[in-house]
Amino acid sequence: MEKHVLSVLVENQSGVLSRMAGLISRRGYNIDSLSVGETEDAAFSRMTIVVRSDQQMLEQMKKQIRKLVDVVKITELKSTHSIYRELVLAKVRVPEDKRVVLENLIMSMKGRIVDMSNQGYFTVEFTGDQDQIESFIDLMHPYGILEMVRTGMTALGKFSA
Repeated sequence: MEKHVLSVLVENQSGVLSRMAGLISRRGYNIDSLSVGETEDAAFSRMTIVVRSDQQMLEQMKKQIRKLVDVVKITELKSTHSIYRELVLAKVRVPEDKRVVLENLIMSMKGRIVDMSNQGYFTVEFTGDQDQIESFIDLMHPYGILEMVRTGMTALGKFSA
């Protein structure tokens, strides 16, 4: 089973997300990641859906998605022709003697400290592809991740020449 990233442009209507998730789960497919947001045109939203399937299952899934009345366009985004990003927010324990080291580590990875608490932790924001996110989390674990949330993947196709 391979990972596939689908970009689905849909009409921005209530219930579209529910119908999409229901269609995929009813057919026994598992969604690894799902992110949805309004596009540059408020009448439309773009869903980025990450699934693991073989090619035959993927084609069947795309056919079923196209049948939904609110779907305008569906595109598979290949990694070579797309930009994948994910966001993680993490509360990381900050021992007083490691504060400067941790700040430098976060900045060297192009992360951002969005909150410094008086209770001994930073809230850190980091954006990158899945491998970069995993590396960031691995580097933060020794300090102690108190709480963490990930957005799931979002993606756009690159312009082709």
